[in-house]
Amino acid sequence: MLANNKNFPVNSGNVLYRHGDVLIKGIASIPKSVQKQQGVILAHGEVTGHSHRIQPADAVQLWVHGNELFLEVKQTGATLVHEEHRAIALPQGLYRVWRQREYRPNAYVEVED
Repeated sequence: MLANNKNFPVNSGNVLYRHGDVLIKGIASIPKSVQKQQGVILAHGEVTGHSHRIQPADAVQLWVHGNELFLEVKQTGATLVHEEHRAIALPQGLYRVWRQREYRPNAYVEVED
């Protein structure tokens, strides 16, 4: 987490978490026309089979709006885990989730893990 030092106050709307090829940003609200998504996986690893996922499963709800992914941490906290990265604690709140993309001359494509 950026700016998580007691000398620097954290504004939850500006907090960013980087977890491999996943970026998570605290937000004030989720769009009204979202749809519930089942599960706790933020990104699947196409190459390794590993996934960026939230534990415990009952602590969160995923939401989809078009191709945008949102995360609601409903309990006091949840943990973002992946086999190749250190776990990150996420406090209760709302978040937008992005997968890292790379530029190719004909399109932007999501990075494969």
